[in-house]
Formats: sequence, C-alpha cells, structure tokens
Amino acid sequence: MKNIPHGPLEPSAASKWFAGFVVIGYALLSLIPLAWILMTSLRTPQDAIAYPPKLVTTPSLVGYVNLFTTRSRIAPEELAALPPARSWYEGLVREQQMILVGPSRFGDRYLNSLLIGFGSTLLSIVLGTLAAYAFSRFRIPGKDDWLFFILSTRMMPPIAVSIPIYLMFRHLGLNDTHLGLILLYTVVNLSLSVWLLKGFMDEIPREYEEAAMVDGYTRWQAFLKVVLPQAATGIATTAIFCLIFAWNEYAFALLLTSGTAQTAPPFIPTIIGEGGLDWPAMAAGTALFLLPVLLFTVLLRKHLLRGVTFGAIRK
Repeated sequence: MKNIPHGPLEPSAASKWFAGFVVIGYALLSLIPLAWILMTSLRTPQDAIAYPPKLVTTPSLVGYVNLFTTRSRIAPEELAALPPARSWYEGLVREQQMILVGPSRFGDRYLNSLLIGFGSTLLSIVLGTLAAYAFSRFRIPGKDDWLFFILSTRMMPPIAVSIPIYLMFRHLGLNDTHLGLILLYTVVNLSLSVWLLKGFMDEIPREYEEAAMVDGYTRWQAFLKVVLPQAATGIATTAIFCLIFAWNEYAFALLLTSGTAQTAPPFIPTIIGEGGLDWPAMAAGTALFLLPVLLFTVLLRKHLLRGVTFGAIRK
C-alpha cells in the first residue's frame, strides 16, 4: 500500500502522536493538585498531616462534617454519659471526642458566593452586550478613546483602588452588602465583557439586521431576535470568564465584607481545627467551591470551544 503524501498544512502521524502526548501529559500534571485536594478532603486530620504523605488511606467524611458543623470538646466522662448519637455525622463528631454545637458559617458563605458571582455575571453580560452592540453598530464620537478607557480600567491592580472604594462604600452604606459586591464585580468585569462581545458583534453581518428591519422589525426587535441568537457563542464564552473572576475574587471580598456578605474565598482559609488548620475541612471546602464553575463551564463547553476560535477563519 502506497503512502499518501501529506499536504503542506497537514501534520504527520509522528507530529500528531507527539502533540497528543504533550496535551495528555499537561492535562495530567494540571489535575494532580485537584486530585490531591479531593483525596485530602476524604482523609482524617491525622492522615492529612502524616509524614511521609500517605497515598492510600481509608476514606473518611470527617472533613465535610467539620466543614458544615461547629463543635466543642468535652471531657471523656461527659462524652460517655451522653445518649447515643442520633445521626452518622454526629457519630463522626463523637469519635473526635467532641459534641455538635450547631452549623458552621460555610453554608451562608457558599450561598453568598453563588448569589454575588452569578448575579454580577448576569449584570455584566446584560450591560456588556448592550454596550458592545452600540460600539459595533453605531458611530460614536471618540469611539476608540472610549474603548481604550474601558479597557484601561481592567489594567489597574485592585490594591491600588481598594482604599478609595472602601471609603466610598462606607459612605454609601454598601460595606458588607450583597449589592455592593455585585455592583463592584460588575464594574470590574464590564471592560472584559464589552471588549470580548464587541469582537463577536463585529463578526455578525449587518445585513441580517437590515433584512429584518426591511421586513418590519424595529431596531430593538432585530437586536433581540437576530443579533442575540447569533451572539450566543460569544455571550456564553464571556459569561464563563466573568464568572471565574467574580467567583475567585479575594482582595475586595476580604476588605469590603466581614459577615453578612462574606464569600467563600476569604472564609475557607480561616477554618481552624483543634491544634491548627483543619486541612480535610479546608480541602472539602475547596472541592465544593470548585463545583459551580466546573459545572457551568462543562454545560457551556461547546460554546467555549467555538468562542475561542470564532472569527479565526474567514471564508
């Protein structure tokens, strides 16, 4: 059987194998920290700090129980006088020579992250889509200057504006509020959403809207029924990046919140167990913290793959 010659742009079989090996190797290396976090979350506090580290241990849900509960140590004779544990997680607490006091604050912090992260992402996408459409379709005086100004807000490090923002929020009564963080994350993400979505809007032919308006649609109807469906890929891609920033943001959440609106990132490092940091509980909180962004990205993965290559090939 004769060998079929390769085209000038077609990679050889050896190149494909090498590229596949590099990609798989990089993926495995990237997954090692995540796998270790998951393994630590399923260990006891003693196994988590064992040296040398144990690769194989008996799975335990102590870390997750400690994450969601508040406990108190009592004397062995007092523990022996208590009635039998009423649930499996109370039994795990009793094994640590402790009793349940109540729920921890992690659940509230987790809900705050969901509300603030997805709320600011939704607001960033709505405002960013409208602004990007305006910059893409209308003649705006000084458009390039406005776009550069919008982009420049993303270049400023958060620590440089943290004190002015803190003073402004305190004056407006937005300190430690969900609304305050949603507005702040929206403002920070707007520059990213406007620039990304403008690129997608520019790739949508104007003739689609013009044809719709000739058929009797208003500009707003053409935007909703023609442009938005075409821009769905860009909107999904932008939403993922905006959510990742809002979900992981630490500096502003630490500075501007203390209790009511505190999110999970500044709370997880403060989880303290007996004798120091409760590593299984911290690992459990980190593993649960990864889930929403992971699920959101997986659900929109097709749009993400199309979005990062959108406009790369022109016919």
